[in-house]
Amino acid sequence: MGVNHGSVTNHFHMPKETKEINHRPCDQPQAHYIIPSLENRHFTGREFTLDLLKQKLFLQANTEKLALFGLGGIGKTQVALQLARWVQAHIPDCSVFWAPAFSLESFEQACSQIAKDLQIHHNADSESAMELVHRQLSSDKAGKWLFIVDNADDADLLFDKLHQYFPASHQGVTLLTTRSREVALSFAGRDIVELQKMTTEEGVAFFTKIVGEDSLCDQDSTMKLLEELNFLPLAIAQAAYYMSRNGGTSTRYLELMHKTEKDRMRLASREFHDSTRYRRMSNAVTTTWLISFNQIQSSDSSAADLLGFISYLEPKAIPRSILPALDSEEEMEFAIGTLCSYGFLTRRDNQNVFDMHSLVQLSTRVWITEARKTQQVIATVTQHINNRFPSDEYTNRDTWRMYLPHALEILRREESQDVSERYSLLSKVGNCVLADGRAKEAVTFFGKVCVWKGSHYDEEHPSRLASQHELAKAYKSNGQIKQAVELLEYVVAVRERTLDEEHPDRLASQHTLAGAYESNGQIKQAVELLEHVVAVRERTLNEEHPSRLASQHELARSYESNGQMKQAVELLEHVVAVQERTLDEDHPSRLVSHGRREGEDGGWKPYTKYGHGTPASNKCQLHPGLESAPLFFQIIVRSVPKKHRGEENREKKELWPARQNSAGSVTAEDFEFCAELACSGAIE
Repeated sequence: MGVNHGSVTNHFHMPKETKEINHRPCDQPQAHYIIPSLENRHFTGREFTLDLLKQKLFLQANTEKLALFGLGGIGKTQVALQLARWVQAHIPDCSVFWAPAFSLESFEQACSQIAKDLQIHHNADSESAMELVHRQLSSDKAGKWLFIVDNADDADLLFDKLHQYFPASHQGVTLLTTRSREVALSFAGRDIVELQKMTTEEGVAFFTKIVGEDSLCDQDSTMKLLEELNFLPLAIAQAAYYMSRNGGTSTRYLELMHKTEKDRMRLASREFHDSTRYRRMSNAVTTTWLISFNQIQSSDSSAADLLGFISYLEPKAIPRSILPALDSEEEMEFAIGTLCSYGFLTRRDNQNVFDMHSLVQLSTRVWITEARKTQQVIATVTQHINNRFPSDEYTNRDTWRMYLPHALEILRREESQDVSERYSLLSKVGNCVLADGRAKEAVTFFGKVCVWKGSHYDEEHPSRLASQHELAKAYKSNGQIKQAVELLEYVVAVRERTLDEEHPDRLASQHTLAGAYESNGQIKQAVELLEHVVAVRERTLNEEHPSRLASQHELARSYESNGQMKQAVELLEHVVAVQERTLDEDHPSRLVSHGRREGEDGGWKPYTKYGHGTPASNKCQLHPGLESAPLFFQIIVRSVPKKHRGEENREKKELWPARQNSAGSVTAEDFEFCAELACSGAIE
């Protein structure tokens, strides 16, 4: 049998012949019950799992052992207790014995209690209680029994010291509970059952039983809270007891969770009295999982390092390719398997993307903080993400979009302020969000880089000038033209003073300044500067070089703005001809050049060049490089020649900023709106 999980509405019923066994035959030994008094009076639901356990243990003749596994705090002990009480009530000739296995001492103590209750006599003075129980329950005279081994999380302890004392008999069945899927598989093979988080209905009912109906004044906040707690029973109980103690509400608890990470850590680490758990066990979510973290550290240090690394990424949609490499692919696969086995990491269907619940992430950070390794881990993550993060090239777009949330997560950490790689990563992220049309964010990122480099490098340092150049580009894209011109004039002046005429950095800043001049209405200065840049690049770069083509394209645009239509068309025809033989048909640069050339020829055809649909289509199938609304509008507007722009519909201009800054894909309605405004002169 395989792993079982899910939910069903029907309930399991014992077959008629089983339910009718109400009296024990004379030759049957008396049933014994060694069950701890840990039942939770608030226990709710779990019918599907309980029915499955009953079916496997008492209806399938070939099942002698079964493992119930799941995340720490998911409720395995309580489910096992419910099963034990059900057996006591419904199968009167079946004994139930309970042995906690979180330590050798706890197992020995339980066996001593069982031996005492069964009045087993020693065959030899050296025979231990564990040996006595094993011998007695493995014999036919023991009768029917259910042997529950709870909290068997330590694989070394279980298989090196305890497993040999587990009884075996055709009349008995053993149920083992563990946090580790690996332990479950090693013990029971395919006869394993995974205990999942509570359903929505179970979570609400469980929470309500603890706090009372009167405390559920805000159902929306309660649902949000339960979702934040991932419907984990221990986390729900912890939050409910905290609220009951302090007279709080779900809304207030959510506010505390969302304040600072320190507040979240304190909430998740707050101990509370819970009589339904073993006295030696922690009741706080974070400290409950610390046991598992330490076990992973001891058995698989690579997995522990990987856990710490992942805890500082965005917890959702973690691509495998962003993770640090280990010594071999097999070691990486094994480490990931360890984390998945404990439920700390979940694979998505494609096997190369993972999720970590925010509670696991928070608890891992607590573990790292207690080990005084926070700064070390954050520095490692920052350095690695910086090394892995791709450039903003169009061909890398899918990759950097996957990596971006994780880069932003580590960049939010105050502890990374003094890590030099942070500012290299900020620059890479800034360029990518700028390419995605998110200019305002890019300004923020590049601004931080400039401040840091301004305090670490002199004014002529290439790295400092490069960051200022990037900030100026972001200013320009964000409509802060004056700031862009001022900063670029400074950068150009320094580079003209320190670099030779043909240096790529000097030419790049002149090219960008010319574009800012054009946006600022300084067309003559733009043309003069671009003619210089084009002349130098034509002298030093081959005909197909992207930088040479880019400056020629920019010069053609300036010619068009300056009314030099003949020069603009000639230059664009040259650019398009080169791009047609060097770029893919749907490359953004080629599309833009095509659109501009057709516009200047008087035959503006944005639908045929920028999309593959028609104005009537529900959604134009744009090239991925044109999905960003601000970038798309910029390209479309620039492709409309001024001679097609009229004076009517000026009142629509007030709608332009909202439409321009909208997120998501561009629709046919956007196409028509933009085309109408551009042709009417409502937007430039």
